[in-house]
Amino acid sequence: MFWDNVAGVYDIFANIINRKTHRGLCAKVENEISITDEVLECACGTGLLSGVIAEKCNSLIATDFSVKMLKKASKKYHAYTNIEFRKDNILQIEYPDEKFDVVVAANVIHLLDEPLRALEEMDRVCRVGGKIIIPTYMNKNDKGKTSRFANTVGKAGADFKRQFTYDTYKEFIKEAGYENVEYSLIEGKIPCAIAVITKK
Repeated sequence: MFWDNVAGVYDIFANIINRKTHRGLCAKVENEISITDEVLECACGTGLLSGVIAEKCNSLIATDFSVKMLKKASKKYHAYTNIEFRKDNILQIEYPDEKFDVVVAANVIHLLDEPLRALEEMDRVCRVGGKIIIPTYMNKNDKGKTSRFANTVGKAGADFKRQFTYDTYKEFIKEAGYENVEYSLIEGKIPCAIAVITKK
């Protein structure tokens, strides 16, 4: 699996190559979390957001499909008492309806065969009045041209199912049926759009 293979070097991308975007993303997500929140993080990877979320929330269940990514994240945050790392599938989340105050899925929607199913699952496990936070890398510029980074990573084995611009990402969320959404764009080498959906 591609993501198991890159687990050892994945943090270099966020912390060095795309540092400005990553810092902005962390700050935005952090501001959306409250101290009483029970949070589910889907596709947590190596835990690039997990520590930021755990610092602000009551409890965090961080999940991923890649065992090697989870091992790296678990090792990084072994001292945290409010994080539990578990293997799970964002397309079939193993938790009951309306269990979490906040559900986060960063930089995964563009990789999924069934992104709408993932949205449905995140919505299902989020409480009414809670938030679904979906940051997603913008792999195309405003003119619709695929970024050099997306081309390089695609050739290395990452399978991008969708490539968004800021406008097409907002359109995707709207077409999924969500209207109560706050959008922001974090600029950087590879920009990241963030949709914060408040569940009605």
